[in-house]
Amino acid sequence: MKLPKNSLRPVLICLCALLLNACSTGQIVARSSLSIMDSGVAAMNREPDLELAKAAIPANLKLVESLTREIPTNRELRIHAAQGFYGYTFGFVEDENPARASALYRRGLEHALAALETAGLGDPMTMQRDILNQKLAALERDAVPDLFWAASNWAKWIDMNRTDPARIADMGKVEALMQRVLELDETFYFGGPHIFFGVWYGSRPPMLGGNFALSEMHFGKARNITQGKLLIADVLYAQYLAVQQGNRKAFHDKLTAAVNTPPDSYPEMALANAIAQHKAKILLKNEEELF
Repeated sequence: MKLPKNSLRPVLICLCALLLNACSTGQIVARSSLSIMDSGVAAMNREPDLELAKAAIPANLKLVESLTREIPTNRELRIHAAQGFYGYTFGFVEDENPARASALYRRGLEHALAALETAGLGDPMTMQRDILNQKLAALERDAVPDLFWAASNWAKWIDMNRTDPARIADMGKVEALMQRVLELDETFYFGGPHIFFGVWYGSRPPMLGGNFALSEMHFGKARNITQGKLLIADVLYAQYLAVQQGNRKAFHDKLTAAVNTPPDSYPEMALANAIAQHKAKILLKNEEELF
């Protein structure tokens, strides 16, 4: 027996209401999780145990990614994801598995690019350089996290694929993104823009665009911002600038000092310091090969 057409209307209305309610509930949960995300990041930054952090971070990353599926245009969630992928990959993956690190940095970059899209920049990967410069100049300080984590993940993704000319050609755009961060807030993420440019100018010989004086200046400013408490600045100084200069004493002294500094001497960044110490130990083991 065929039901009258009008008899289906209450059923359809109820079904639509249920679907809309499910959608809105997911978004409400995602938005209500933002303050928890902030607390989670702060707690993870204070974790001095590398093994505990290494085990915990992947589940947190998948949680953040699941929330971005509910509200894909939420910049805060996208930045949590971009920062999380960068930190996990830099701290626990790239030294052991460069191929996997490449894929993870790319995932972090995609989240940061989504944030920049929402912020109104567009896709810097496909944009002409002059157009990119114009759009970057229009961005204000609220776009700093988006720019910083995009440039950070992008630079590391390129570094993992440094034999690919197409990737190397993008480094100018990465520099432009981080230069805008430097202009808007040089202290962001504990002097992160200065650390970036310390590596940028210190990792290459002068004939290939390196500038040791500028590298020294940027690393010095990064140290001043944290009063020398963030160890990764000295570790990267040793890894890049000291090696390029052939300055074995600076290399050894800075890495040894980093290894001997308690990670919790800077409690809010204990995890970053523990990672820096781990990398310092690896570099010291390779000292003979590097010099």
